[in-house]
Amino acid sequence: MDLALTFTTMLTMQEQINQRIHADWRAQQHAWHRAIWVECAELLDHHGWKWWKKQDQDLAQVQLELIDIWHFGLSALLQNEKRHATIAHQLVQDYQRAGDQQNASASFAELIEAFVLETLQTHQFNAPLFFQLLPTAQLSMDDLYRTYLSKNVLNVFRQDHGYQQGSYQKHWNGLEDNEHLRAIMANVDLHHPQVREHLYQGLKDGYPHQNLVHE
Repeated sequence: MDLALTFTTMLTMQEQINQRIHADWRAQQHAWHRAIWVECAELLDHHGWKWWKKQDQDLAQVQLELIDIWHFGLSALLQNEKRHATIAHQLVQDYQRAGDQQNASASFAELIEAFVLETLQTHQFNAPLFFQLLPTAQLSMDDLYRTYLSKNVLNVFRQDHGYQQGSYQKHWNGLEDNEHLRAIMANVDLHHPQVREHLYQGLKDGYPHQNLVHE
């Protein structure tokens, strides 16, 4: 896998979804760090940490929460640097450095807390600490890319169907859209050149038709 190309592709997709939400999104100065640490709390809940009750780890949701954090992390990086190739080059170095510094003795909860502490102290996205979370969540770089691509498609679908206006229906047929996405991903070739179109169509086919906008 060409890491620089992979990161550049994801940065381009993130730029596009941010522009879809607001054409001048950088000027909004969103608190990306706040979105990140809130998602980390949800991540820890899906992983399980409560000693006073039985908890079963939901690995698929853990992975999706990490992808959500990655969306916000990419946005934080893009906030201050418009050149995708420059960010991608740094991310390649960060990914390699994270592998060298991986703390095998730290628990997943401890790794999350170290990442959150850094996020709150700096208000920045610490990519090396984020990359250290991936192996514990059984996410390879290929997994990160394919799952990010899939969630990016869902985010586009949400925007196309009234997410900002409040008319989007996040639950249908008893499941949240994230869960529908997971089911679609299981039946789609994530390496297909038209994977984004296939995922979007799968969401469109399942979404309650009375809520679909005329496209």
